[in-house]
Amino acid sequence: MPRPATLPVVDWKAVFESGLDYAAWLAAAESPEQRDKIEAQRTALTLDPPVAGFLAALPRPVHVVAIAEDWCGDVVRHVPVLQRMAEASARLQIRYISREQHPEVFVRFLTNGGEAIPKFIFLSDRFVECGNWGPMPDACRELIARGKACGDVAAARKKIAVRYEQDAARRDVVTELLHLVDVAASREP
Repeated sequence: MPRPATLPVVDWKAVFESGLDYAAWLAAAESPEQRDKIEAQRTALTLDPPVAGFLAALPRPVHVVAIAEDWCGDVVRHVPVLQRMAEASARLQIRYISREQHPEVFVRFLTNGGEAIPKFIFLSDRFVECGNWGPMPDACRELIARGKACGDVAAARKKIAVRYEQDAARRDVVTELLHLVDVAASREP
């Protein structure tokens, strides 16, 4: 049996260091309207006390490379969640990059063969890749896959819009991201 192709090793520390922090990323936004939406959502979002407490007590640093561009609706919805989580922990550090900045990285994280953002790549304190998330919660990604399977992605997107309206606090996103933070901060298997 032929061996699968081996992808080049990614220097995650260099990728992370090439990214922008939230303030610089937001300042560089292409659309003032989208920038204002992102910031309004971040400001309005409150983490539940147990989530904030968990993040404040992380045992090790966690680095996140966020592939995000302000024109995308899912970026507008989900970057504020990740940023609020980072604000709750001095050990959760995020850097934002664009798809074009590191195409060799982005191509590793296609969604069902297609380009979709945001993508959040979780790295340990030693910049070891521990998991990734995006472009939307698992249940929503499944709806898109089902929509593609039956030829009705528009109906799937309508269902996703309803889910987003019902979860204004983004608890589904927080839960999934918190799990990945926990994995990346692990002290033991």
